[in-house]
Amino acid sequence: MSTDDAALATKYVLAKNVKSYMTRNTIVMHQDDLTRVAATRMNRENADMVVVCDDDKRLAGVVTDTDILDKVSDVHVYAEATMLKDLMTSPVIDVKESSTVGEALLIMKEYKIRKLPVTSHNDVIGLISQSSIVDAIKRARETPPRLLSPPVKAVLGNLGFVLQFAGVLLFVPAIVATLLEDTTIATGIFLTNTLLLVTGFFLNSYGEKASLNLRHASILVVASLSILSLYGSIPYLYVLDGNMTDVERFANAFFSSAAGFSTGGVSIFTEPEKYGHSFTFFRSYTQLVGGMSFIYLVITAFYPEAQLRSMRAFISGKALHMKELFLTITIIFILYIVIVAIILFFLGKRDILDNVSLSMSTLVTGGFLPSSTILDELLWQEHLVLMGAMLLGALPFTFHYGFVSKKFRVAKLGREVVTYLVILGVCTSIFVVISGITPIDATFYAFSASTTAGLQHDKLVGLGAAAYGMLVVMMFIGGCGFSTAGGVKIFRLLLIRDTIRFFRKSTRSLLSVQKKHEIKSMLIIVMLFPAIASIAGIHLMFASHVPYDEAFFEASGIITTGGLSAGVVDLDTDPSTKIILSFLMILGRLEIIALIYIFVPKLD
Repeated sequence: MSTDDAALATKYVLAKNVKSYMTRNTIVMHQDDLTRVAATRMNRENADMVVVCDDDKRLAGVVTDTDILDKVSDVHVYAEATMLKDLMTSPVIDVKESSTVGEALLIMKEYKIRKLPVTSHNDVIGLISQSSIVDAIKRARETPPRLLSPPVKAVLGNLGFVLQFAGVLLFVPAIVATLLEDTTIATGIFLTNTLLLVTGFFLNSYGEKASLNLRHASILVVASLSILSLYGSIPYLYVLDGNMTDVERFANAFFSSAAGFSTGGVSIFTEPEKYGHSFTFFRSYTQLVGGMSFIYLVITAFYPEAQLRSMRAFISGKALHMKELFLTITIIFILYIVIVAIILFFLGKRDILDNVSLSMSTLVTGGFLPSSTILDELLWQEHLVLMGAMLLGALPFTFHYGFVSKKFRVAKLGREVVTYLVILGVCTSIFVVISGITPIDATFYAFSASTTAGLQHDKLVGLGAAAYGMLVVMMFIGGCGFSTAGGVKIFRLLLIRDTIRFFRKSTRSLLSVQKKHEIKSMLIIVMLFPAIASIAGIHLMFASHVPYDEAFFEASGIITTGGLSAGVVDLDTDPSTKIILSFLMILGRLEIIALIYIFVPKLD
């Protein structure tokens, strides 16, 4: 095996779950059991450690053969009456079942121990040792490379699970279309479901569910969003004009699908109502899936449970757990959607299903169809409701988590949230003054840009360079980290002070390796967002024959998934341009950095 293959094999083992290499043949005894009984069992089972539990069967400590020899040999200790609680080491260092082998090895190194109990909700389920990890690495390095390397199989296995999960979720709009007797839309969605489930099953048969390193996690999220956008284009193919060429129909369908799953929100449909309520619902639902599920996927891929333990809620200060976080946030956003939809229904004249669609798009900052009559003649009360919903979508998931916790306090909003609210207030005030439109509309568009929701009544044409510039700045800044909003994100802007220290040789050594990594990532993102928008704007200016300020505004809305549009891109835009813009929306949803991790391994 080559050096590179050996290194990959080692990384693969270290990235796997501890359950893969732990032994379940662990001696677990009660703390009141006699030491001599434990010694007899250890001798009989050729073990050198006993895991000790309390009355609730929770981990209380550990006793090794060395503990028994050292302490029982003491003349002041009566061996026959000594219990394990008299000898055990407590509190004990353990590792959670969701942790990786690499994380367990770091814990062993830090505390200078050779074995770790593996726990699930504090219940002992096994034991992992340095020797078992060394043996696993040795076997992996000695195994000849296969057609599908272990890391590739891990990516395929996780990708298969993601596609199957998305396939199940998309049964909701399929059922809605069926109940509304929109057979064309229902057929397209059911075909998408089938392809997602079959592809997921196929990938699962060749892959395996295992932990991923940063580079392979990036491959996973890029592939997931790209395949979802590709398969999600099928329902659009069913409703698009048959007079188009095949290339034009595919480009329009793929662009619309990518705008949905990436929460870009840009629309090329001039009269979406003619396709029925189920069409609008499907578009909004893909934004919900793309917004919520993608954040879940990113957290799962990039932030394993062990790392989440150190990621504190901005408000409650409570350590987060993956399942608890997912379930809580899902329930909260469902409640948000229902409440906003009900309020809009009683305020306006729209159909309840259209209100649900509008509520979903707004809360996941996915934008909506600019030319849709759903947004016509909004009351000022509806403006306020939608602005509040956009704001909720731009706040971090941990804010919502903290909102329902008993420890929620207004004074503990968190530095990122407070900074975001200040920026939103200042930028909105400036835009109201320079835009030349009514205060309520100007405020609405400012919120839409800052939260990258992309809601708008009409095409934003003729605003002027200063007004366009302010909206672009707000879209580039975006919302908070771990929210469905796009843009650079506020938490990265908070690294500016550390960035100054990073460029000074005298203070660079004071920064941790992790902090340097965050600064490098931030600089790449901050530079690439406007650079890519500028290049795309130049292309749109020549391709669509529009002023550069409008073309740059359109490109900025696409790369930041802000969704605000000057009407530059439409059904008549050439197919190649729309395909390129589709991938720019996906790239923006990935915050660019995922692609960097793939092609610049050193950053990983």
